[in-house]
Amino acid sequence: MQTTRRIRIRVGILAALGAGACGSPSRAPAPAPTPVPERTPPPAARRDSAPPDSAARTRVAPARVLPASRLDTIPLRALHAPLKVCAAGDVTLGTNLDTAWLRVASERLRTRFHQSDEPAALVRPLRPLVADAQMVLVNVESAIGEGATPLKCGARSKNCFAFRAPMSSASALRSLGHAVVGNIANNHARDAGSAGRDSTIAALARAGVMVTGADTIATAVATPAGDTIGVLGFYTSDSTPDARDTAAVRRHVERATARYPAVVVTMHLGAEGRDAQRTIDAPERYLGIDRGNPVAFAEAAVRGGAALVVGHGPHVLRAVEWRDRGALIAYSLGNTLTYGPFRLREPANRGAVLCATIDRTGRASVAELRPTMQLAPGVLRRDAHARAAALVDSLGRLDFPESAARVGRDGRLSAREDARSSPR
Repeated sequence: MQTTRRIRIRVGILAALGAGACGSPSRAPAPAPTPVPERTPPPAARRDSAPPDSAARTRVAPARVLPASRLDTIPLRALHAPLKVCAAGDVTLGTNLDTAWLRVASERLRTRFHQSDEPAALVRPLRPLVADAQMVLVNVESAIGEGATPLKCGARSKNCFAFRAPMSSASALRSLGHAVVGNIANNHARDAGSAGRDSTIAALARAGVMVTGADTIATAVATPAGDTIGVLGFYTSDSTPDARDTAAVRRHVERATARYPAVVVTMHLGAEGRDAQRTIDAPERYLGIDRGNPVAFAEAAVRGGAALVVGHGPHVLRAVEWRDRGALIAYSLGNTLTYGPFRLREPANRGAVLCATIDRTGRASVAELRPTMQLAPGVLRRDAHARAAALVDSLGRLDFPESAARVGRDGRLSAREDARSSPR
C-alpha cells in the first residue's frame, strides 16, 4: 500500500510539473516582473544659483568644467532652412553725457581719421562684416536718448562711466541687417536712469531693432525661410534677467526651447580688463561687484537648449567653446565698436564678429570669427593680421583643452578632435 501511495504522489507531482511546462490555463506560472527604468534625478542647482554673498572673491586658476551630459536636453526640431547669425560684442555709438570728451573725440575723428562722429558713419565699417547674416545680434553698451537726466557718476568718481548715445544710434544699428537684435541686459542700459532705459527700448523699437534682455521672455525673430527663433539676454543684476541664478536661467531657456526650434542666448558677464582674458569656472568680481560665473551660466543655457551663447562684458576677447553635440559658446567677443571714453590699449582694442550657421536641426554647424580692431574710439577696422583669431585659439587651449574650438588663421572654427570623443 505504501509503495502504491508513493507512486501516486510521484505521478501527481510529475503531472503538475508537466502542466506548468505546457502553460496549462488552470495553473500558469507567475509572470516575470516588468523592469522599471531608473529615473535620473534632476540636476541640482549649482552653488552660484544661490544669492551672491558680499565677500570679495579672488580670481583663481582656470578649472576644467565638470563632465556632464550637457546637450542631451536640446530637442531635435527642424528649421525650414539654415540660419546665419552674426554677433558682435560691445557697441557704443557715442555719449552725450560727457560733452567735454565728445568735443575732443569729435575733433580727433575729423582731423586725424577724416571721419564723422555721426552713428551712421561709425557703423559703416561694421556693415561688411555682417552683410551675409540673416540675423545680427549686438550688445547695446549704452542708453539712447537726449535731454536732462540724473547724473550716474559723481564729480570725484574714478571708475564710473556713463554712456548715452544720440537718438540716431537706433537707426544706425538698424542699418546693419535684415533682422537686428539689440541686447540691453548690461551695466550701461540705465546710465540715464530707468527713464533712459525706457527711452532706449522705445528708440530701438521705432527704428525696427528688436530688443532682448528687457525681461525673461524670449524675443521672437522671424527668419527669411519662415521660421521663428528665440533670443534671450542676461546680465548680473536683479533689474534684468539675473545671470547669477543659473537654475532660473535654465528654466527661462527651456521655456524658449519648448516654443522655438532654435534659441540664441547672450550674456554680459565676467570681470573686466586686460587681466580678465581667462575664463574660469568660478564667480568673478569687478570693482567689488559680483559679475557672475560665465562657465556656469553657459552650462545652464546649453542644458536648457541654447544652440549659441554669445558673451561680452569683459571688454577683452575670451575663449570659444564648441561642444561635441553642437552648442557654440563665445565667452567674450570684446570691444567691437566703442565710441566713448574707453581704455583701448592692447588687448582691449581687439574684438571679433562671430558668424555661425544654425542648421536645420537647430544647432551650430559652421562658424567663423572675423577679427576687428579699433585704431581709436569709434574707428573700426577689420584686422588683416587676424590677431583675434590667434588670441582666441590660444585662450581656448588654456581654458578648455577638451572642448575649445580650434580657430584657424582664416578665422574658421572647428571642434577639437578630443572634443568629438568626449563624454560631455
